[in-house]
Amino acid sequence: MAAKINVHDLLKAKGKQKWVQLHVDSAAEAAAAEAAGIRIISCEADATLPGVRAAAPLAFITAGMPHGAAATPDDAIRMAFDTLAKGADSVYTSHSPRFVEAMAREGIPVTAHVGLVPNLAAWTGFRAIGRSADEALAVLRKVREIENAGAACVEVEVVPVQLADHITKSTRMITMGMGCGTVCDTQYLFSCDVLGTNRGHYPRHARRYADFARLEDELQARRVAAFEAFAAEVGAGTYPARGHEVWMEAAEAEAFAAAIAKL
Repeated sequence: MAAKINVHDLLKAKGKQKWVQLHVDSAAEAAAAEAAGIRIISCEADATLPGVRAAAPLAFITAGMPHGAAATPDDAIRMAFDTLAKGADSVYTSHSPRFVEAMAREGIPVTAHVGLVPNLAAWTGFRAIGRSADEALAVLRKVREIENAGAACVEVEVVPVQLADHITKSTRMITMGMGCGTVCDTQYLFSCDVLGTNRGHYPRHARRYADFARLEDELQARRVAAFEAFAAEVGAGTYPARGHEVWMEAAEAEAFAAAIAKL
């Protein structure tokens, strides 16, 4: 039987193994990911986390700390320990390196983020980050700050392949690559893009392997049809039928009628 992966295993395998990584939104998706052999998953640090942990007992799970949820490094430490207690193996944060350092000093495996960071996109816009030499150097400086702060992993999102390659080869951290080619330690996508449940914009790096949105539409139409049929039969008096009901035997019904007549 395969053993559960921890951060030590990932760091030991750096440069030797390419990992597939998936962000999941439910326990069912987590179970499917593990059944498919995907051993690195991420999810939100909310009520779904315990179910995801139970559904994927062998996976390395990174759970996201909402940006701004921690106002101080001490807040981040408390939230991170709670997240680990709920089943995470690493805590994702897009907070500054001082928050990363505070958590890492307590032995908490931290996953940080560079490149296109959606929580910080007000400053950059939703675009590829690091196309110019100056901007690529700024990303690299941030990687070094994060590494010096003690992060174990870093998500590298939508940066040029050359930059992602240099980051991966020059850092001890596990690089979790999304939208930056094949050069990072993991190849990372979101389940909503893979399954086709996303009804909005699909980023350039995403690929749909299924069309669950169409299936969900069909399923919803069948729900509506079933509910309409139920309501119509109630209205027509054809449901419930005799076979759906419970009746007393005649003698018991007579005894009951006689008893209530005396009340």
